[in-house]
Amino acid sequence: MSQHRKALWDADLDEDLQDVDLNLAIGNYGQNGLYEDAQSRIDEATLLAVQQQMAQQAAFAQIPDVVKRFIAHFHQAVLDNNLAEITVAYESGWNRLTEKFYSKTEWPEAEVIAPLVNDDQIFLVLYRELYYRHVYSRLSPDLDDRFHSYENSCELFNYLLNSDGPVPLELPEQWLWDIIDEFIYQFQSFCVWRSKVKSKTEEERALLADANQVWSSYSVLNVLYSLIQKSKINEHLVALQEGKSAEEIAEIVGEYGTRPLYKLLGYFSLIGLLRVHSLLGDFTLALKVMESVELNQKSPFTRVTACHVTTYYYVGFCYIMLRRYPDAIRTFVSILNFILRMRQYHTRSYQYDQINKTADRMYALFAICNALSPTRVDDNISNIVKERYGEQITKMSRGEEGIPAFEELFLYACPKFITANPPPYDDPELLAAYVEEPHVEPAQRHLSLFLSEVRAQAPVPTLRSFLKLYTSLDANKLAGFLDADEEEMVQQLMVMKQASRSVSRLENERGLLDGQMISTSDLDFVINDNMVHIAEQTVGRRYAGWFIRNTEHAQRVLDALRAAPLPVHQKPKPAGQPADGAKDGAPAAPAPAGGKKVAWGSTKAA
Repeated sequence: MSQHRKALWDADLDEDLQDVDLNLAIGNYGQNGLYEDAQSRIDEATLLAVQQQMAQQAAFAQIPDVVKRFIAHFHQAVLDNNLAEITVAYESGWNRLTEKFYSKTEWPEAEVIAPLVNDDQIFLVLYRELYYRHVYSRLSPDLDDRFHSYENSCELFNYLLNSDGPVPLELPEQWLWDIIDEFIYQFQSFCVWRSKVKSKTEEERALLADANQVWSSYSVLNVLYSLIQKSKINEHLVALQEGKSAEEIAEIVGEYGTRPLYKLLGYFSLIGLLRVHSLLGDFTLALKVMESVELNQKSPFTRVTACHVTTYYYVGFCYIMLRRYPDAIRTFVSILNFILRMRQYHTRSYQYDQINKTADRMYALFAICNALSPTRVDDNISNIVKERYGEQITKMSRGEEGIPAFEELFLYACPKFITANPPPYDDPELLAAYVEEPHVEPAQRHLSLFLSEVRAQAPVPTLRSFLKLYTSLDANKLAGFLDADEEEMVQQLMVMKQASRSVSRLENERGLLDGQMISTSDLDFVINDNMVHIAEQTVGRRYAGWFIRNTEHAQRVLDALRAAPLPVHQKPKPAGQPADGAKDGAPAAPAPAGGKKVAWGSTKAA
């Protein structure tokens, strides 16, 4: 691609020189061979263009026929806005051909396959979106890939947002979500790559200094907010919640909001903003942009499983960072139960592995929440968490000793945070200082904030274990148990009291930030004079779940017994004939006492 651009620049330069009077410009120096040198440069540029054309023809000839037919069929489906054919080609055909021909190499470039699609620029933009997504997921993108993928994303969103009226394009829901999801992922990947200054060459540093707006936070946020504003998705969701009719909603949202393409892109952009603000560390704003979105099984995002899982993951993580552990636990339990119920259908999705990885990270976050705010939850989820992270759960219940376990799980399960501002590539002095003393990594910064809360609650597990043994306890005695004086003991009690209270959403509240202060612990206490009085709420055992699990187990045992083959019935041998396996002349096995023969499961008279 760089050679192609160089050839074009040389050609433009030569065209500009054609309007100049060369005799006036260079005088008598034409005798020195300068004209011949210019002619050689022109010939070289032409030669490069011809060579590039021949290379494209050679690359086109190497494309398998089945891939050519697929691209032509895919293009026709997009032209016809045939959602059924587009969905099959996108979710099945593309992935199948990738596994067969391009699992370790790039797909043909858009310029190579352009003759197959009559140089349709809109389809080529969509094709490049798939092309660069394949590069990011299967290969290692270089600097050109990162820059060109940004340019292609800008071209796609400019087409959608700046056209005269809604564009005549229909795409399936899964692809629309993947466009937004991949756009944010490539932005995140670029920010992480850009922050590693020491691994950059001088050429890369110079390019990053000149292109400081490429994959900037402002440009990414601008795209997402523009899609939300163009589709009027917030007004649409509010009107739905108010119970307005379809005609009233269509009048509110206008011509863009009534088109499925813009409505879904706007809706998915809300989820994208939740993710971007979480990556930037603004967890309150991340939940604020989701005010109009309801977290239930009837929401539009549930139709795309990857979007459903992503939404709950980032909402739950935001609740953790805002110290709203009961809300985080409810969020994780809801989505993890959904994944368990739908596991058999996930295997059909090409994102099956990614969904499982996200689910495993949510199990780790659930373990963190349950350690900081113990509560009785679904037994299925608790059993899976104990099976996967039982060792860390045991360590986290030991107070100060469990902080490394908190750190391990947090770093494993947290998002890959990014820094909004890039390193100062445009200032050599500041860049040198940045290399000598690099800034704290975003993940480490958020980890330190999280661990400060964990350290503040470190005495709670030990104190809780003592209080559960008594209904009333002398303060001096409790201080002796804790190896602390009374003042320090009272401080620990106040820390426990604070840790047992949290803001939590109620059922009738819509906003994710709304809530009321509730008690999250089954253990409460008061200090009266020099006595600590403890009250514990005992939660009755959930017998329904216990009976269901044991009934299912009994049914499985019964089915296994019915499927097992019966023992082979042995026919009685005639008198005087040796038994099977007895050697000639060897004594036969003794007959049963009393003249009775043994039958299977019982005895009967001879």
